[in-house]
Amino acid sequence: MHVARNRRTYLAKSGEQRVYESVLVRRTYRDGSKVRHETLANLSALPAGAVSAIEATLKGERLVPAGQAVTITASVPHGHVAAVHAMAARLGLPALLGPAGRQRDLALALVISRVVRPASKLSTLTWWAGTTLGGDLGAADASTDDIYAAMDWLEHRQDAIEAELARRHLGPEPNPSRMALFDLSSSWLEGSRCPLAARGYSRDGKKGKLQIEYGLLTGPEGRPVAVRVFPGSTGDPAAFTAIADVVRDKFGLAQMVMVGDRGMITSARIQALNQREDGTQRPDADAYGWITALRAPAIRKLMADDGPLQLSLFDQQDLAEITSPDFPGERLVACRNPALAADRARTRDELLAATEKLLAPLIARVQAGRLTGAGPIGVEVGKVISRYKTGKHFAVTITDTTLAVQRRQDQIDAEAALDGFYVLRTPVPAHEMDAAAVVTAYKNLKYAGRDFRHIKSDDLGLRPVFHRLEERVKAHVLICMLACYLTWHLRRTLAPLTFTDQDPPAPANPVAPARRSAAAQAKASYQHDPAGQPYRSFHGLLEHLATLTRNQVRFTGTEVAVPMLTEPTSAQRQAFELIGTAIPLTLK
Repeated sequence: MHVARNRRTYLAKSGEQRVYESVLVRRTYRDGSKVRHETLANLSALPAGAVSAIEATLKGERLVPAGQAVTITASVPHGHVAAVHAMAARLGLPALLGPAGRQRDLALALVISRVVRPASKLSTLTWWAGTTLGGDLGAADASTDDIYAAMDWLEHRQDAIEAELARRHLGPEPNPSRMALFDLSSSWLEGSRCPLAARGYSRDGKKGKLQIEYGLLTGPEGRPVAVRVFPGSTGDPAAFTAIADVVRDKFGLAQMVMVGDRGMITSARIQALNQREDGTQRPDADAYGWITALRAPAIRKLMADDGPLQLSLFDQQDLAEITSPDFPGERLVACRNPALAADRARTRDELLAATEKLLAPLIARVQAGRLTGAGPIGVEVGKVISRYKTGKHFAVTITDTTLAVQRRQDQIDAEAALDGFYVLRTPVPAHEMDAAAVVTAYKNLKYAGRDFRHIKSDDLGLRPVFHRLEERVKAHVLICMLACYLTWHLRRTLAPLTFTDQDPPAPANPVAPARRSAAAQAKASYQHDPAGQPYRSFHGLLEHLATLTRNQVRFTGTEVAVPMLTEPTSAQRQAFELIGTAIPLTLK
C-alpha cells in the first residue's frame, strides 16, 4: 500500500484555471502482465499532518510522539567562551603565547576564563567542566598541578610575549608618535609568605595588608603591552626606571616618549633616563623624551613674585606655553580648567564643613569636662581630623582642659589659588608636538587608569592575590594583563551592541573635560537600537552570549548523540559578525 497524489487542472465556468489534488491510499498489484491500482481510501479531507503521518507509516518509518522524538543529553554554555576565543584567534593570541601543546591550551583557557568569569584558579578549574571551553581546549580534566605548570610555562615566556606586543603596537610604524603610557598600581595579598609582599602605599585603601606593586605599559590609546611586578614597597620613580630599561633594552625601541604622572617622572629620574651606566649621555638617536606634570610647590613657585605663571595668561585661553630658568631645555605647558577649579573648591568646602561638624561634639565634651587631659584630647582630635585628610587646614590648640580649633584661612586661600591649574613639562620640541598635543598625551593617562579598573575590579578581578611563590604571582598578573588586552579589543569590537561610546568626539579644547558623542547619549537615553534590540553592558552581553548553548542531541532509535547549537538570537549573530567569524560549533 502507498499514498498516491493525483493532480488535475480544469477550467471553471468563470474562466479561472483551478488545480484539484486527491490523496488516495492505494494497493498496487500485478495482474498477469498488467499493473493494477486499487483505491482503498480517500484521504483528501484529512489535515496535511495526518496525511504525512499515514504516508510515513506506510513507508515503514517508526513514528513517536513529538516530545519523545529527541533527547537532549547535555546542554553546556558556549557562546561567551566561543566569542572570546574567536577574538583571541583573530588577534593571534594562541601563537603569541607559544608553541602548540597542552601548556599553551591551558594558558589560553586561563586567559579566556579571566575575561568571561574571573575567579580563583581552583574555582576556574571547577567551572571549566561546565562550559565548552574546558572540553574543547582539553582543560576539563586538568588538575591543580597542571594549572600551576601552565602558569610557570607562561611566566617564562613573558619577555617574548611582551616583545611581540611591543613590536605590534609600540614600534615606529604602528605608533608614529613613539609614545608609551606608564602607570603604577597595587593590590593586596592574602598571606605573608610571598617574597614580593611588603607594606607600602596602598592604592586600594587596604591598610595593614601586605601588597605588591605592578606597572602597566600601554600604547597611546591605552592598549596594554607589558606589565611588571614589583615588591609592595616600590616607589613610582623606581618602577619608571625599570620599565624604561625594559622598553629600551628588551624591546629595542629608541626615541620613545614616556608619559607618566608627577610622582613618577621626577627630576632625578629625568637626569638618569638618558644616561649610560658609565655616566655618559646616550646619543640623540637613542634618547628618550618624556611628559609629566609639576607638583604643587613647583607651580606655586612659578606663580610667586611675578613669575612666568600669572592668571592674566588665561584671560583668553585655557593653556599657555611658558619657560623658566628652573627648567632649562624644557617646555612648560600651563593649563587652567575652570570646571576642575570649581569642583575642587566645592569639595574642599564640603570636607572642611564635614570635619568641623565632627569636631563640634568633641569640643562640647571638653567644655563640659567629660574629656580632659592633653593626651586623650589629642588622640580623639587626631581620629576626627584625619578622617577627611583636612588636618593641614586647621590650627588646633590643646591643653588639659581646653580645645580650640580654627581654620587656617591663609593656607586654604593659598591652596585655592592653585585650583584648576596644572603645568606639564617635556623636552619634546614644539615642531614634533605642539602644546595641545602635550596636554592630550598627558590626559591619555586616563586610559591606563581605566585599564587598572578593568584589571582590578570591573572585569578581571586581579585582587586579592592568593599565590605565594613569586613566579606564580607574576604569572597571575601577566594572565590578567593578557585578559585586559583581549577585553580592550572586545569592548571596541562589540561597541555597537553595548553602551560603549564607539566614536568619542575629539575635544576642540584639550583642557576641557571629555564628552560623550551624541550616538552614545542616544544609546543611554533610548536603551534600544532602531530595530528594538536592547543595548547591554559589556558583561551583560557576555551573559547573553552564554545562553547560546551547545547541546548533545540523541534522536529516537539511535545511540549516538549529535552536537547542535541553540538557535542564536539576532544579538548573538551580530556579535560574531562583528568579530568576523561564523558561530563555531567547537573552539578547535
